[in-house]
Amino acid sequence: MEPEEEPGGAAVREVYEEAGVKGKLGRLLGIFEQNQDRKHRTYVYVLTVTEVLEDWEDSVSIGRKREWFKVEDALKVLQCHKPVHAEYLEKLKLGCSPTNGNSVVPPISDNTSLYVTSAQTSSLPSSVR
Repeated sequence: MEPEEEPGGAAVREVYEEAGVKGKLGRLLGIFEQNQDRKHRTYVYVLTVTEVLEDWEDSVSIGRKREWFKVEDALKVLQCHKPVHAEYLEKLKLGCSPTNGNSVVPPISDNTSLYVTSAQTSSLPSSVR
């Protein structure tokens, strides 16, 4: 996150910068405590895609690619490369709120397409991955 940037604004900016996707920010699905010692949190939002750019800054400057996944396929990829993120998605798929374990979030369908990116906050200087 940028200094004085809200988590929702960071999410919208990151998806635009990293995936060349614009959209309308929906509700906050949950906040995951990623690292208790360093106080990192991951905010997970719904974003309704309104525009998919053919070319965007990261695609041109560093060759970044965009890829969409069905939920089950996203889980398989995340389990190999980002297992903590896979846990988040599993909880969301089951319809559990990641912050308190109650069923307050509708389950994600296996037919839903996803793009996964994350913004982390910390009491130390913010980092975005």
